[in-house]
Amino acid sequence: MAEEAMWYVAHTYSGYENKVKANIEKSVENRGISDLIQAVEVPMEDVIEEKNGEQKVVKRKVFPGYVVIKMIMNEDTWYVVRNTRGVTGFVGPGSKPVPLSDEEVEKMGVEQVRMADVDLEVGDNVNVKSGPLEGFSGKIENINKETRKVTVKVSMFGRETPIEVEFGQIEKLTD
Repeated sequence: MAEEAMWYVAHTYSGYENKVKANIEKSVENRGISDLIQAVEVPMEDVIEEKNGEQKVVKRKVFPGYVVIKMIMNEDTWYVVRNTRGVTGFVGPGSKPVPLSDEEVEKMGVEQVRMADVDLEVGDNVNVKSGPLEGFSGKIENINKETRKVTVKVSMFGRETPIEVEFGQIEKLTD
């Protein structure tokens, strides 16, 4: 059985994140191991900075000093990453790499959970389990895979009202 690639976090010297990303990608290319080390990311966010009264959007590292790597962990891949210039080690107890959970990966914004992982269909009865509309139940009317939101028709104030919630805010009701 082929192992599934997981996301791991490598610690780098501050300011070397993009260089480390480039060096790992080069090593992967040179060794022909793109099936083992599948992605290297430096999570970025847009931030509005104000200078001399002017606002402009700049990209900023979400986690300075870290790169996130999707890889199948084995001795070879560990060696490649660990011996990349600028990498100080993996995040985990006793420098033993620990993969991120799906929830952590999603929060970091490095990968959206694939739609195949979401077992929802139009017409499904769901319960809203978090957010301002927690406790409401209804039927899915629409699923938007790009925004990762669903439109659910719930009974509010005695009438049917469509609400939009994220995939993670609902749970499917089993009949």
